[in-house]
Order: sequence, then structure tokens, then C-alpha cells
Amino acid sequence: MRVLRLLRTNTTPESCDILTTWYQARKMSSVGSKKPFGSKKMEPFLAPSVWTEFVGLTIQHNAVNLGQGFPDYPPPPKVKAALAEAVQNDFLHQYTRGYGHIRLVKAIAELYGKEFNREIDAMNEVLVTTGAYESLYCIINGLVTEGDEVIVIEPFFDCYSTMVSMTGARPVFVPLHPPEGKSNPTAADWKFDIKELSAAFTDKTKLILLNTPNNPLGKVFTRDELMCVADLCKQHDVICLADEVYEWMVYEPGYSHIRIATLPDMWERTVTVCSAGKTFNTTGWKLGWTIGPQSILRYPKGVHQNCVYTNATLLQEAVGAGLEYELSVYGKEESYFHWIKEKLKASRNELARCLRDVGFAPHIPEGGYFIMADYSSLPVNIDPTIGGDGPKDFQFVRWLIKEKKLTAIPVSAFYSEPHKHIGENFLRFCFIKDQSTLDKAEKILKQWKSELKH
Repeated sequence: MRVLRLLRTNTTPESCDILTTWYQARKMSSVGSKKPFGSKKMEPFLAPSVWTEFVGLTIQHNAVNLGQGFPDYPPPPKVKAALAEAVQNDFLHQYTRGYGHIRLVKAIAELYGKEFNREIDAMNEVLVTTGAYESLYCIINGLVTEGDEVIVIEPFFDCYSTMVSMTGARPVFVPLHPPEGKSNPTAADWKFDIKELSAAFTDKTKLILLNTPNNPLGKVFTRDELMCVADLCKQHDVICLADEVYEWMVYEPGYSHIRIATLPDMWERTVTVCSAGKTFNTTGWKLGWTIGPQSILRYPKGVHQNCVYTNATLLQEAVGAGLEYELSVYGKEESYFHWIKEKLKASRNELARCLRDVGFAPHIPEGGYFIMADYSSLPVNIDPTIGGDGPKDFQFVRWLIKEKKLTAIPVSAFYSEPHKHIGENFLRFCFIKDQSTLDKAEKILKQWKSELKH
């Protein structure tokens, strides 16, 4: 049924090709056998994702890619040098400790001990994973079971609901509401309704997923907002999964990254997910980690040891060396964490200006490296043969890629079905890009602006 819905709502040639390939593969899975090869429980999760279509279109039309969230400038020199040095150590070409390379978990424990203002046990309270993605997978599969409910605050990274549903649990969605009629809106203006959030907690609630700074919005949750979440978690005996992969990227004056695990009585019921890819511009290294109390972390560890088991030793060695250096310059201007904030703030301001000039209404983020922009006031009439069907933001992005050679991501992809209307007027743009990439995007937007005047 999910595939049929996609066919009805995304009828572009490219999406039809993708879905035809999927259907043929599915049909062939039982050829020569009386039994289907695949597991029935996986059937709802085999259809292509939003990334499949728009990455394909970007390549096909050679568009400037401000859609995908990856940097196109290099990692810090010290991290690259540490990897080059590690390659020369023959011992580091072999397996390392399954729950995390010793050098890396010790560096994590020391750095985050400062952040959490508590001593962290490197051997028992840290789990290194194949990216933050695997951390999410291990936590959800280790803690959640069929019949449970998991609260997801929207907008959310699209894998959240899929991972929850794969366990047989039910995701319960609570949206952040955008500001109405406000000039110069910001991500901070998006708020949850405390009554809606409270009503989402039931006796079946096992977990709440909280992403701060938020992807795709860039909202940095305030202490008061986090206290509301924490109080509800304690009241209903719920675990908080804090996705904090953009932790070092809060650049708006007056805002700071507050870790919900540091609030009163929340360490005992919080697991915090972090990412080396986001921390050091090394998304291709696929390293992440989870920090939390041993009583909770033992379950994600059980999933990890029976799935991935261990991660690349060389990469863990290099990230460990990078974190050690950051510890030596912690809180100083020499820190890469200081540099990346300044870099992102400048890139955010530049892209926001360019988007505003052409007629978008950007909602300025306080953190992360995405910006959501309202396109609803732009005078664009989209030919159905170019935009296809489905949500209007999907149509707009197809048109944008094909006609303007610029890629963004439709924001309704970050919402559950009942709440997609909240995101349909917005596109997500990524600005953790090299200056040359931002210049190309600016050139496209300026040309578009000149065309609108005629």
C-alpha cells in the first residue's frame, strides 16, 4: 500500500523508474521458490526514501547541492594528520575493542565529563557506533518493543519513525508550531504546545526522541523547554533519547547548547547521541557514540555486539587524537569548535540574505547547518510535467532542480502524514558548504531574481 501511495503522489519519470526497479526486485525475490525470500515485517520499509529521488535528480541535472547535509570542505588538519599517522601503525589495522577503541572512549569520557559536569566511566558509559545512525538504531532496538509508544517531536530526521516502527512500537508525533504573521521569524519562534506534549505521554510511553539543535529547523531548545520535557519524563518514567549531533554548532548570541542529561535527575534516564562526522566534517568515516548510564546503555550495547560488533580501528584512533587536541584547547579560540561556529554563522547569514533577496522567507536558525525557508510568496507556476504530483514542496523542489539547477529538500518529508501540511510551504537548505559552492548558489538566486523582475 505504501508503494501504491508513492506511485499516486510522486508520478515523475524518475520516481516511476525507482519504484519500478523496487517492484521488479520484490517480484524476483520469490522467483524459483515457493516461499518469499524477504521478511514480511520489512515490506513497509523497502520503498525508496526522499533522498533517493532528489540525490538522483541532482546528479542528473548537475544541480548545486544545498540539499544533502554534508560539508564539502575538509576535516581539521590535525584529524587528517592523526589518520595518516595511524596508518603507519601496523597494530591499528586489526580489530579493536567492540564497544569502542580505548583511546577514543577515554577521550570521549574526559571531554564530555567537562560538558556533563560529572565523571564519565569510559568503559561502561560510552558506546562507539557506526555513526550516530547506528547509535539511534541500537538504542531504539535495545529499549523499545512491540506495544510500546515513542514520542517524536516534529520536524524530525526521517529515520526516527522508521526505526521505531520496525520494532513494532508506535511513534506518537508532537509538532513544533511555526509563528504566525511574524516578520523576520527565527527557529526559536517554533514552539511545542505543552498540552499537546503532555497528552502524548501515556502508560505505554517508553521513550521520547529529542533533537537539539534540531534538523531541519535549527532550533536550539531553551532550558525552560527542556525542563518541560524532563519533568514529563520523570513524571511518566520515560527515557529520553537526546540526539545532539549538532552540539558544537550553536552560534547565535544568547543561545547555548544545554544537555538535557545535565538537568536534575535526568542523567539516570537519558542517553545522548553524538557524531564524529558532524564534529569533525568526517561524515564518510561513519563514527558516532552514545553516552549514558550503564543501567540503560547495556541494552544498546547488546544490539551493537550482535550486529556491527566493532568499528574501524584507524578511524577511531584518529578521532580520539582529534578529541584529545580539542581537550587541550577547550574553550579557547584555537579550538576547531570555535572556528566552526564562526564559519557557520557567516555562511548562514550569507545564504539567508540570498534567499531573502529572491523572495524566500528564511526562519533563521540558532544552531546546526540547515535553514528552513518559506517559498509560498514566490510567483512560481509549476508545470505538472516538471513538478509531478504529491505534496507541493516536493513539486517545488523538482522544479527548482530541473529549472534552476539548485537542490533543496522538501520539509514535509520531516513530518508524519497528519502534520505534513505544517512543512509544505518550506524547503531545507544546507549551508555547511565551501565558499565556492555558496557562490554558485548565490549566482543562481541572483539570476532568478532578475528574471522575476521581467
